Amino acid sequence: MIRINLLPVREARKKADLRQQLVLIAGSALGSLVLALLFHQVLRSQITDARERTVGLEQQLAQFKPQQEKVDAFKAQKAEIEQKLQVIERLERSRSGPVHILDELAMRTPDRVWLTLLAANDGRIELKGMSLDNELVALFLTSLNESKYFANVELKETELRTVDSLKLNTFRIFAQLESPDAPAGAGPAAPAVKPGRPGAKPAAAKAPARAAARKEG
Repeated sequence: MIRINLLPVREARKKADLRQQLVLIAGSALGSLVLALLFHQVLRSQITDARERTVGLEQQLAQFKPQQEKVDAFKAQKAEIEQKLQVIERLERSRSGPVHILDELAMRTPDRVWLTLLAANDGRIELKGMSLDNELVALFLTSLNESKYFANVELKETELRTVDSLKLNTFRIFAQLESPDAPAGAGPAAPAVKPGRPGAKPAAAKAPARAAARKEG
């Protein structure tokens, strides 16, 4: 019987398999290294492009900076001018306010109603006066409520008194001053009117009324 020693063949196969595995491992490692190098090159290229774009944008911004500074200076100058105009407008309203209020009161005050005090403070007006009866006071309140120069008109007190042998109703009225052409809360201030006598309206309220009559004529 012939005997064949197969050990050398098996060892040769094992060595061949080992060499093949080593070749595969080396090939995989080499391929991974090549891919890593390619990825690194692409990434570097993208970073370089991004830096170049950033530099270009910075240069453009530097070119527009003087223009932006001029725009900011113009805006600041415009805001300053607008603020000055608002101050001038408020001053004009405050100058013409008392005249309009006195003229309005002269027109709204019914006959046989006499004002003895007119005072304004902080956008509020106080009126004191006398009338022949309560109906005239109610008519006066209604007329004031219809005016665009007064709001929140309130009758605080009324009392029957005898003045120079005449029985008269004294009253006290408060109202909020309104300026139709001004922002809310910027009501004009009016000077106080000295007490008058029954039978004649306050001199301060008469003058505007006469002026208005002359204009209408």
